[in-house]
Amino acid sequence: MNHLFAKLLLLALPALPLSCSSDSGPKADKPKAPKPTAAQDTTRHALDGYFLFPIKPGQPNLLAASMGELRPNHFHGGLDIKTNGTVDLPVYAAADGYISRLKQSSFGYGNVLYITHPNGLTTVYGHLNHFKGAVAQELLRRQYEKRTYELELFFEPGQFPVTKGEVVALSGNTGGSAGPHLHWEVRDAKDQQLNPLQWGGFKEIQDHVAPTVVMAAVEPLSIDGRVQRRFEKRLFTPTGAPGTGFSVADTISAYGTVGLLLQAFDRFDNAWNKNGLYRVEVQVNGQPLYAHVINGIGFPDETREVNQHIDYEYLMTSRRTFEKLWVDDGNQLSIYQVGPSKGKLRVEAGQVYDVQMRLFDAYGNVTPLHLVLRGEQPEYWQTRAAAVRKPTLRYDVLRNILRVTVDDTTRTAPNLTLLRGSRQLQLRPSYTDQSRTVYLYDLRAGLPEFMRFPGITNDQRFDRVAAIPAGEEQLFANNLVNVVFAPRTNYDTLYLQTGFKDKTWTIQNPRTPIQQAMRVTLKPAEPVADKPHAAAYLIRGGTASWAGGQWDGELLSFNTRNYGQFRILTDTIPPSARLVSRAGGLTFKVSDNLSGLASYELEIGGRFRLLRFEHKNSTLFTVRTDTLGPALRGPARLRLTDQAGNERVLQLNL
Repeated sequence: MNHLFAKLLLLALPALPLSCSSDSGPKADKPKAPKPTAAQDTTRHALDGYFLFPIKPGQPNLLAASMGELRPNHFHGGLDIKTNGTVDLPVYAAADGYISRLKQSSFGYGNVLYITHPNGLTTVYGHLNHFKGAVAQELLRRQYEKRTYELELFFEPGQFPVTKGEVVALSGNTGGSAGPHLHWEVRDAKDQQLNPLQWGGFKEIQDHVAPTVVMAAVEPLSIDGRVQRRFEKRLFTPTGAPGTGFSVADTISAYGTVGLLLQAFDRFDNAWNKNGLYRVEVQVNGQPLYAHVINGIGFPDETREVNQHIDYEYLMTSRRTFEKLWVDDGNQLSIYQVGPSKGKLRVEAGQVYDVQMRLFDAYGNVTPLHLVLRGEQPEYWQTRAAAVRKPTLRYDVLRNILRVTVDDTTRTAPNLTLLRGSRQLQLRPSYTDQSRTVYLYDLRAGLPEFMRFPGITNDQRFDRVAAIPAGEEQLFANNLVNVVFAPRTNYDTLYLQTGFKDKTWTIQNPRTPIQQAMRVTLKPAEPVADKPHAAAYLIRGGTASWAGGQWDGELLSFNTRNYGQFRILTDTIPPSARLVSRAGGLTFKVSDNLSGLASYELEIGGRFRLLRFEHKNSTLFTVRTDTLGPALRGPARLRLTDQAGNERVLQLNL
C-alpha cells in the first residue's frame, strides 16, 4: 500500500479525482434470482392452514412486531403477538409434533419452547411465563438435579409429543422482552427463521394498511460521486399517502456511483406499532435495479448482517434507520435480487433517471415511491459566508474516502497537503461551500500520517493507524493493545483508530459494526494490583459494562463484539439483596455496584430451593409451581456471587 502512496506523490490530484472502476456499474441491471430459501422450496400455498395461530386461535389478534424488522444487531426473527398487556394467556401448539428443546434464561428469549413438526419445520415460542404438562415436571426435576434455574434441555422425538391446539405454555414477559407478548417463529431444519405470514391463512391478523414512507436518501458511493453537488448523503421528505403513493417533488442532481436509501414502516389493522417491510423493489427508467424480500433469515449466521443492510453509522449518530437499497461490500444476506452493479446506480451527466420504488407488506398491500435524478457533471464551485473564519480543519472517513473539511478565510482555496514521512501529496479542493472547503482522497492509495493547511500552525495528525482487510484473520499490535480480527469481524476494510488516554483504551468507535467477535489484549501502562477482581469493561455514556477477560502476567485478554472505549476496573464489593415480599412466595431485590450478578443460590433448612431471576427489574423470586423444593419457612441462606468473584451470604429466618 505504501508504494501506491509513493507513486501518487509524484502527481497532484486533479480537482475531480477519478473513481476506481470497481465502484461503477451499469445504469440498471436485470436482477439475478436469489438462491432458493427453504421457504421458497416449499410451494407458496402448501402450508396454508397447516399452522394454528398460537394465541387466541380463531379470534382477532394484534401484532406488536413482524418478521424481519430492523433491530439492533439482528433482524426480528418472527412475530410478536400481543397478549392484552397481561401474562399467562394459553399458548397453543401450532401443529402436531414433539417438544424438541426448551430453555430458561433471564436474557434473550427468556423461557422458550421449541416444537418440531413432521414436515421438518420447528415452531418457537418465546418470553413464556410457565411451561405446561409433563415437560414442565421434567424441567423442574432437572433443575433440582443441576441446582440451577437457568437451563437448556433437548429431547428426542416421541419423548414429549404434542397435538395441534394443545396448551403447551402460558405467555409471559421473560428475558429481553420489553412488555408482555408471545414471540413466535417458524424455522427450518437448518435453523433459518422463516416468515410465518408468507403462507397466509391467518384470519386472526388483518392488514389492509399499506406501508408508509418517512424519508428517502441518496448517497455518493465513489470518489467522483455527488448528490446535489456535494459529497454527502442527502435526505428528502416525500409527500403522499400509504397505498396512493409518495414522491419527492424536486429533481435531485447527482453524478457518479450513488446508492438509494429508504426509511419506511408498515402497520397492521387496529395497531399503531411501526412494523417492518416485507419486500422492496426498485426500477430505474423502467428496468429493474434492486429488490429484496424477507421470507427467511439464517439464524444465527445471517441475522447480524442487518448491520450491513442498514446504514449503521447513521443509525448510531442520528437514531434514524435507513435501509440501503443496494448490496454493500461484505453483505452476505441471501434476500436480494440484483445484477452486477449490486443495486448501485451509475449516474452520467445530462441523463435523467426515473426511479420507481414499490414497498410491500406480507398481505400484498403496496405503496409506490417516485423520485427523479438528473446527472450533473461536477466541477469546482465556491460560495462565501459573510463572517470571516479562522482556519480550522476536521475530517471523517466515509467508506474508503477521506473527506477533509476546512473553514478557510482565503478568497481562493489553497491545496491541502497530505504527509507520510518525508513524502507529500497535494490535494486540490473539490468545492467550497459557505467558506468550508472539501478535499477528497481515496485511502486505498495509502494512509497519510499528517495533514497540513496554510494558516493552521500545527499539522493535523491522521488518527487511522492501519487498514485491516476483511475476509481473513488479521493481527494488529502496538505498545498499547493487540487485536486479533476474525475473518468476519469487519464487513469491509477497516481503517483502524486506536488510542490510550486517562487509563482508557480506544479501539475504533461504536459507530462501526462488528459481525464476528475479535480478541483484544490490553497492555496496562502500570501494574494492576488486584488482578483476581480486575477485568475489562466497555465504557459508553459514562456506564461501564462487563467485558471480562483472562490475565496472563500483566496482559488482559477478552473477546468482544463492540468497538469503543475500554477500561480495566476493579470490583471488590459483593452483590446485595433484600427481601421485599412474601406474598405468594419470596421476592428479593438484588443489586451489584459494577460487574453484575453471576450466580445465586437459596437454601432453606439446608435444602436447595429454586429461584428465578429477571434482570429487567433485578429481582429473584421463588416459583409457585415448584413442587420439589422445601417449604418457605425456617432458617435460610441466600448466596450471591458477581462476575468479579465477590460473594455475599445472607442469613434469613423465614
